[in-house]
Amino acid sequence: MSNEMEFSAGDYVVYPTHGVGRVTCVQTQEISGVSLELIVIKFDKDRMTLRVPVTKAQNSGLRKLSSRKLMDAALQTLKGRSRVKRTMWSRRAQEYEAKINSGDPVAIAEVVRDLHRGDDQPEQSYSERQMYQAAVERLARELAALEKIDEIKAAEKLEKLLSAA
Repeated sequence: MSNEMEFSAGDYVVYPTHGVGRVTCVQTQEISGVSLELIVIKFDKDRMTLRVPVTKAQNSGLRKLSSRKLMDAALQTLKGRSRVKRTMWSRRAQEYEAKINSGDPVAIAEVVRDLHRGDDQPEQSYSERQMYQAAVERLARELAALEKIDEIKAAEKLEKLLSAA
């Protein structure tokens, strides 16, 4: 392979728009008479399989799981004060969506932090709740894969950090 990143079967990887998946294999397939080397990634949660050409892996944002250091930075972000801008929800929603789809754990943690509501705070709108859930799930999946725990435990750990903040 020409790019720096080697992916092999069993590796957990993060694809920005889909979150954590697992490489099932790297295979060569002939498509329209062209031989392509593909990384086959399975996302169990979404019951989806994605095939990414090895040559496009880097540009697509496909990466290995975050380092412990990066995940710790993301968890530290959860403890910070939320920075909700006073802009219209539609604009903020676009920004949050972009952060979630960036695949960057720190950016996703910012969304979780900013949309988290304590018991003493007003209810979230339906779309805020949806966005919050999506961000929590994305962060929890990567934390779970990194710490080799299940997703529920990872989500509980995130909730604990948010409640303590």
